[in-house]
Amino acid sequence: MTTDTGVWLEDLTWPEAQARFANDPVVVVPIGAAAKAHGPHLPLKTDAVTARALAQKLIERLPVIAAPVVGFGFYPAFTSFAGSQHLSADTFKALLAELVGNLRRDGVQRIVLLNTGVSTEKPIDEIVSGADGLVALHMRGLGTAADALLDAPGGGHADERETSVMLALDPRGVRIDKLAFDGPFERTGATGDPSRATAFKGERIVAARVDDMVAALRKRWPDLSAAT
Repeated sequence: MTTDTGVWLEDLTWPEAQARFANDPVVVVPIGAAAKAHGPHLPLKTDAVTARALAQKLIERLPVIAAPVVGFGFYPAFTSFAGSQHLSADTFKALLAELVGNLRRDGVQRIVLLNTGVSTEKPIDEIVSGADGLVALHMRGLGTAADALLDAPGGGHADERETSVMLALDPRGVRIDKLAFDGPFERTGATGDPSRATAFKGERIVAARVDDMVAALRKRWPDLSAAT
């Protein structure tokens, strides 16, 4: 592997992509809902914004290729909330299998599925199980070193942690006047109290997640050197 900086696949021409693929790269496929309820205070695009930001920070640290964000997935708990897009588990797995197959066809042997969801974990693990050179990184298990910053770490969705991340990544998208916890998930599409969220916490959470991703990928593929 070269020590070139990482890159978004979409920014390459096809000959440039072909040249990169010939050099045994690691390709990261970010997965984050482009439209899924995140309470009354966060935009539907929250997961997609997070997935892209994590992939961007990863290519700044490692010479990996980031594929376009997969904006659709298996989100059954959110179907009653307006605008939330959802695929069946089988359709979601078929989508990922085809995308992975496309990369395999192009000669890519090392692929990472970077998942920002929770209900998507099981279908992704089923895709990864027994597959050579295919790794899943689930965001729920990343960045725990920053948990000490949280006043209410037990939320789960559109909570202090996720709202802090969005205040760091897309502050204009956060409805500040809606931050107070306002009822059960069934009514709001949120769990936990976002009122203690801050951009500072979000920056630390993102940094801790990226540190964990870098460590995990270097452990899996020791030849993956830092970008210059």
